[in-house]
Amino acid sequence: MRTSRIRIAAVAGATTALALGFTAYANSATDSGTRTHTGTVAHAAPYTSTGSVEQAAGQVIASEGHAPSATGQQVTVASAKKTVTSAKKTVAVAKKKHAPRATSTSVRQCSGDEISYDVLHRFPKQLGEHLLVTAMNADSTSCWVTASPSVMLGDTVNVLPHSKKDAPGGTARITLKPGAKVYSAVNLFADGKKKRTSTELSLALRDQGGDTGPAVELNAFTSKGAVSKFTWSSADVTNWNTAKPYDF
Repeated sequence: MRTSRIRIAAVAGATTALALGFTAYANSATDSGTRTHTGTVAHAAPYTSTGSVEQAAGQVIASEGHAPSATGQQVTVASAKKTVTSAKKTVAVAKKKHAPRATSTSVRQCSGDEISYDVLHRFPKQLGEHLLVTAMNADSTSCWVTASPSVMLGDTVNVLPHSKKDAPGGTARITLKPGAKVYSAVNLFADGKKKRTSTELSLALRDQGGDTGPAVELNAFTSKGAVSKFTWSSADVTNWNTAKPYDF
């Protein structure tokens, strides 16, 4: 981020300038007999990296036991080393604190446009008759589905209820990688007085709040690929699952 670079440059520049700004007068021997080396240190531009701080250290500390001098105040080699070391630590901490963090992309919910559906009419007019709905992610990116599909049979406007024989819940997300499939079953019961017949159904995906997306119109087919009529007086639907329901 731009703000991070500015902060690091300001910290490193200010600290390096402090180290390079130390100057000293050339004096004769003091009472203790200590002498200082005469010379002038050129001021450098602000540094923004640990390597540049080390270069500044080489300019400040000309040689072991000597401190650079110019106009201003006296400084010892020990204090110059300590200042440069502090500058290096400050730059390191600033970089670590303001280093950009990698962000992970969350898997989106399947909208329905990327899903390819197939409806197989299984066990016609037999016990356990149902429509096996297969949903495949035909997109190049992953997405998730949840709960059970919203289904209406034929020209009816009533959404089928969730099967009481199915596992409760169904609010967990099932992630579909490209090419992955999930399954649901529309259970058909024709033991009532009022029966209906159709080859079509309307299906839409739900979100975790129960709201539905755009619906698609689908036909049921036999195992041989022919359009298949189904009859029902009542019906219900199971949750999406990675395993085929009633796979026997």
